[in-house]
Amino acid sequence: MKLSPTSKNWITIIGAIIAGVNLLLIILLFIISTIFNNSDTNLGLFIYIILPGFFVFGLLMIPVGIIISRRKAAGLLPNGKKLLPVVDLNIPRQRKAFFLFTIGTIIILFLSTYGSFEAYHLTESVEFCGTLCHKVMEPEYTAYQNSDHANVACVECHVGSGASWYVKSKLSGLHQVYAVLTKTYPSPIETPLHNLRPARETCEKCHWPQKFYSRKLETNRYYLTDSLNSEYDIVLQMKTGPELSLLGLTEGIHWHINPDVRIEYISENDKRELITFVRYTNQATGESTVYRNPDIPVSDSAIASSNTRLMDCIDCHNRPSHNYSSPPVYFDKAMLTNAVSQNIPFIKKTAMGILRNSFADRDTAMNMIRDGIINYYKSDFPDYYSANEALIDRSVEGLQEAFSQNTFPAMKVTYDVYPDHIGHLEVEGCFRCHNDSFRSETGRTITKDCNLCHTIIGQGKPGQMRYTGINETIEFEHPVDIGTAWKDANCSECHRYLY
Repeated sequence: MKLSPTSKNWITIIGAIIAGVNLLLIILLFIISTIFNNSDTNLGLFIYIILPGFFVFGLLMIPVGIIISRRKAAGLLPNGKKLLPVVDLNIPRQRKAFFLFTIGTIIILFLSTYGSFEAYHLTESVEFCGTLCHKVMEPEYTAYQNSDHANVACVECHVGSGASWYVKSKLSGLHQVYAVLTKTYPSPIETPLHNLRPARETCEKCHWPQKFYSRKLETNRYYLTDSLNSEYDIVLQMKTGPELSLLGLTEGIHWHINPDVRIEYISENDKRELITFVRYTNQATGESTVYRNPDIPVSDSAIASSNTRLMDCIDCHNRPSHNYSSPPVYFDKAMLTNAVSQNIPFIKKTAMGILRNSFADRDTAMNMIRDGIINYYKSDFPDYYSANEALIDRSVEGLQEAFSQNTFPAMKVTYDVYPDHIGHLEVEGCFRCHNDSFRSETGRTITKDCNLCHTIIGQGKPGQMRYTGINETIEFEHPVDIGTAWKDANCSECHRYLY
């Protein structure tokens, strides 16, 4: 078929070359990924997003060049009469051109539809979210892979269902891509995410509040910093629901998300850590109670101008998939799973002395962990080190692995940057509101009584455990004798800063 003279221009030719080269690259890379079963995110990014973009750009250049050539050939002025192309299927050349154009358009539409479908799935994949921006998302992706939600795709929580939130997420993603390319992203990434979809539209798709009935037993094992790395166990009955499960959400920890209960609060700088105002509303009766903390006075005008937040799952379960454990927590887990040997004297005390430091980068941390532990045993326990060098080396590797899963110096991510509000051991957590300081005008308080949420039914060292009945409780006994200090201060005042 003979080409029209107007198609013989540099814009059209260059556009055809760009479109043709990119189409060939798309086909070639697609064949490679299919043959080798390669689902690499970067390869998918090129096949379904980047190369198609250049392909479409080349296609657009073809008609643009033809239009410009026609205008020049007609010698029209900008305000002159515009001539539109005429298609006459009785002319063989035009008929062939029409059929070729139609077939090409159908093929391109098919490829575009398939490519768009694959691009959609690519951008919704966990690998796309977690590995494309490796340095920035490494902490989140690593924590996610070790979380209870590792089989739940990122978009299930961060986007949810529906076209509107999908569009919002992609527009937000463009801003994030720009921040990565220009290296203007914060280190660490700031939280909480205020534009996150409400938990009632994401979490509650699986975690149905009306079914959070049963209480549960939870056994926590800790290791002390003595020479034996002694075990200390605490058995808790967690009062997630009422004593009688048929009572549903009328009492227990998950009473906070009872459909008949509405709890709103205001926090300092909207960080959800320092709570300054709480309002409880019984939606069945319409009764409303306001609680204020006299230690943190807030004026009525400040309350009126502040955005109150409606409490939901995320206000307590704020790190459901991206939790970074503190050194004592991940050390205890490593020792419990035998990644670090309990038989090495003072290994926990030695490790805590090293891990309380700040590290410029991961390599420095790895070296300091290894050198600190090995040098300690070489100098203080030379005979033990000589006889147990392999055991110490294995424990060092276990500790390094635990560190790598929870601390990321490149992004300045440590356990205290992202506090986990479940519990109250290392951060205020429950005590943000339950601190005996919030009072209503009638004198009611938000109690700090620990037995409201859990009871201790067993505690102590192996062979010395004290137990009580399931409906009873025993008073907490600190593993190390600190008198009654644990009653007068929050746990986090000491445990936030390790040992």
